[in-house]
Amino acid sequence: MESNTFSLNTTQFRRLSEDQNQRLYWACLEVLERTGVRLYDQEALDLLKKAGVPTTEGNRVRIPTGLVEKARMTAPNKVTFYNRYGKAAMPVYGHRSFYGPGSDCLTIIDHRTGQRRQPTLKDNIEAMIVADALENIDFVMCMFLPSDVPQHVADRHQMAAMLRNTTKPIFYVTTDFSGCVDVVAMAETVVGGAEALRKRPLAACYINVTTGLIHNQEALQKLLFLAGKGLPAAYVPSTQGGVTAPVTPAGALIVSQAGALVGLVLSQLKREGAPFIMPGWGGNMLDMQTTVQPYADPDKRAMASDFVHYLDLPMFALAGCSDSKVVDQQAAIEAALTLMTDALCGSNIIHDLGYLESGLTGSLVQLVICDEILGWISHFVRGVDVGDVALALDLIDEIGPDGNFLESDHTFEHFRERWYPKLFERDNFEGWLAKGGQTLAERAAARVEIILADHQPDPLPEETIQQLEAIIQRAEEVHVSTA
Repeated sequence: MESNTFSLNTTQFRRLSEDQNQRLYWACLEVLERTGVRLYDQEALDLLKKAGVPTTEGNRVRIPTGLVEKARMTAPNKVTFYNRYGKAAMPVYGHRSFYGPGSDCLTIIDHRTGQRRQPTLKDNIEAMIVADALENIDFVMCMFLPSDVPQHVADRHQMAAMLRNTTKPIFYVTTDFSGCVDVVAMAETVVGGAEALRKRPLAACYINVTTGLIHNQEALQKLLFLAGKGLPAAYVPSTQGGVTAPVTPAGALIVSQAGALVGLVLSQLKREGAPFIMPGWGGNMLDMQTTVQPYADPDKRAMASDFVHYLDLPMFALAGCSDSKVVDQQAAIEAALTLMTDALCGSNIIHDLGYLESGLTGSLVQLVICDEILGWISHFVRGVDVGDVALALDLIDEIGPDGNFLESDHTFEHFRERWYPKLFERDNFEGWLAKGGQTLAERAAARVEIILADHQPDPLPEETIQQLEAIIQRAEEVHVSTA
């Protein structure tokens, strides 16, 4: 019998204290009340007017603290995403973390040739097959912007590729508001209707917003449409420290998160209780030497995650990415560092695995490497067992100084609990050479090919596929008729 013991069930980490988070929150509230934001959508302005918020200068609003506080109370602090079969797959709350790729990369590093090129719809399909097979990938995004389909309906083709080639939850991006409407209709088709999708959301929209202080019409239209249907959305204002926000990490974070709180307020004014997802990154800056916005820089990391935990809301975070142009040592290091920090601080929905070139290029090889890194991290962050079986004191005494543990039942029963890599090399030099002497990138490329050859995602019924194609065809026809 033992009392007054304390165990760590997981690793513990935070970058911001409670006082620091409170100070940041107060700063966001001051920006909203004192500076205000511009909203380029009449429905958003009307909702605020009805709530007692006047408009100045045509579309500038200053949002009182009370509306933000009320929105925090009505927005759910948990959102559960379901797979294609309606089974809970991602209960997003607290410090639970889930991982997936990003969207809309303009180029791809071809795993077969190693060459950088424009992606095609086939690349979207292959990305989904690989992501569907990887055990540490929890959700999908389309990864690439296909160059071989009409660009005004590329988002519908991307959604069809995701719905057809994986059963995992989906996060989508659409070019315009009509694309959002169509993509939601496609998800409803797959799960059995609007009410089925609302009760068991398979998909959520990642909404890009101009800046924290300027909210474009399409972003607001998407937000209010989805909130009205009771569907989740991640509302993510863009910030460029030194350009559209202060260059300091705290100043840039405030502009970004104040803008996200605008989305939170509007979503709850549209429909109380609508699920809303905050950005789990922020504090970005423009690299003043290259004019590129880095993805894997250290200064901003974990700040937004701690802040959103303080708000007790779900978050959409970013890791597994690199500013390297190819799959090399920098790419692996930055992917590992960013994944580790987000895992330690308990970010929720972590996207952009497989990203290179600061978000411009994607790689299936890099995605597979990220999956391997996640396997390592998952074993690191879980708690350490110091129970009687793990301590094995009787076994140590039984075998003693002169024996060995290789043939013991205890070893046979527990050795599989340790982590064994699929890609990282542990053989001796001769063994590694005998297997081909491949680099990590070469082994990852070979695994991509094995997955594509062997893995068959669960297919959709043919009737459902035809309905998805009909939605795409209607969108193409509407564009032609209005051109």
